[in-house]
Amino acid sequence: LINPVVVAPTIAAVGLSFYSYGFPLVGTCLEIGVVQILLVILFSLYLRKISVIGHRIFLIYAVPLGLAITWAAAFLLTETGAYNYKECDVNVPVSNIISEHCRKHVSRMKQCRVDSSHALKSSPWFRFPYPLQWGTPVFHWKMAVVMCVVSVIASVDSVGSYHASSLLVASRPPTPGVVSRAIGLEGLCSVLAGLWGTGTGSTTLTENVHTIAVTKMGSRRAVEIGAGILIVLSLIGKVGGLIASIPQVMVAALLCFMWAMLAALGLSNLRYSEAGSSRNIIIVGLSLFFSLSIPAYFQQYGISPNTNLSVPSYFQPYSVASHGPFRSKYGGVCIFQTFLELVT
Repeated sequence: LINPVVVAPTIAAVGLSFYSYGFPLVGTCLEIGVVQILLVILFSLYLRKISVIGHRIFLIYAVPLGLAITWAAAFLLTETGAYNYKECDVNVPVSNIISEHCRKHVSRMKQCRVDSSHALKSSPWFRFPYPLQWGTPVFHWKMAVVMCVVSVIASVDSVGSYHASSLLVASRPPTPGVVSRAIGLEGLCSVLAGLWGTGTGSTTLTENVHTIAVTKMGSRRAVEIGAGILIVLSLIGKVGGLIASIPQVMVAALLCFMWAMLAALGLSNLRYSEAGSSRNIIIVGLSLFFSLSIPAYFQQYGISPNTNLSVPSYFQPYSVASHGPFRSKYGGVCIFQTFLELVT
């Protein structure tokens, strides 16, 4: 029953909902974050038609190339001491920092450096993950019920991703059988994730839909080969350490590009419907607006209108620990409410 009028605001809302996370975090280290964004735009828009040995390298590998170049620049800046400040240590918690000088620079030290996690040096070269390595999973029926509801919410988001992907590869919309098998596979992967102790379930990452739009690559074989390579790389601890060494500001810069693409991709689905219909305009407009406004209500609930904030409260959605209008003695419901706000 999900048609382009439903898919468009759903996908677009996912991209737009992180506006307060993207560039505000990039701004903590502009010389790295802005360079990351500009490189991806340069590769994907202006160098996309350049071929190297018959392959459009800049189009297909726009994100990895931009990430590698920016990480190398961040590594050089870190090694040359650009983010070393006198008598300041990045390993000291913010709450324990007394010096005002260090408090001023602690954000840049944590966001710009590539060695703040120490994962690259401390990680082993080889590590074989195995089931139940962290012990037997603990089961609580109340939390299980909450996670079942969360799984339904994630499944609805996944269905929107299926439709968006099918439209990008000029295929017909997924049939009920295809949707059932896909959701079932996500459930199986969530079970495997629990056995391996990852701490999170498995679902379709909507942000990855933009990869098809950027690379024009929709082959299943490419996904299968990529999955095999990732499984092999997961056995090499240094690869995980290298990924952990990527500054968070670089991740935010990449996500700015991905979420922007995602929002545009969602709205582009309207071309498969009567975009000029007043009925469709009302549905899309209300869905898109309330998907952003209702979470803002939860985030700002209980804040005094006279609160002295440096910026409006809707720019600080993740710094407000609000429970909204609902209270519960059961902590699992509180976690569920927080998850709902983040998902929405």
